[in-house]
Amino acid sequence: MNHMLTGYNWSQVLDNLQRSLFAEQMVCSMSTQLFHIPRTQDLEGNPEMHQHLVPASYHRVTAIGSAQRLQHGEYHESIIKTLSSCIQNAKMEDRGVMEWLYVMKEAADSDVKPYIETIIYWQELTQYKLALAEHALNQIGIYVENAGLSPTPYVRS
Repeated sequence: MNHMLTGYNWSQVLDNLQRSLFAEQMVCSMSTQLFHIPRTQDLEGNPEMHQHLVPASYHRVTAIGSAQRLQHGEYHESIIKTLSSCIQNAKMEDRGVMEWLYVMKEAADSDVKPYIETIIYWQELTQYKLALAEHALNQIGIYVENAGLSPTPYVRS
């Protein structure tokens, strides 16, 4: 156990994760709304995008829960590993979300494209805030591995 981290102020990590989730909520809300509008209910790419969006959201929620536990003084190496792996998994799913958002934009009628571009803006914001949370972890010696399908977080001793 790395006792140096037990008193660390996790607020910067937690704040950026929460801001990332807020932006993700906008992506979820706006893209799901398209299923309830007759002319966009079958928009190409939206179901596929949701196959990545749902797990990306889950990983953000789990990362926030881990950061909240750390912020409130609970500490165990497995919480750090959960936090780190969830950030990595969210990043991996974000790639799929963005890929399918661009498919949706291409398939959308011209008057719907600006709406899809707004969803893309929110997705870019969610990814940016996640990257800031990861950067805050890096500053204290916790690194998220970026290779492989089954990420293993690394904590520098």
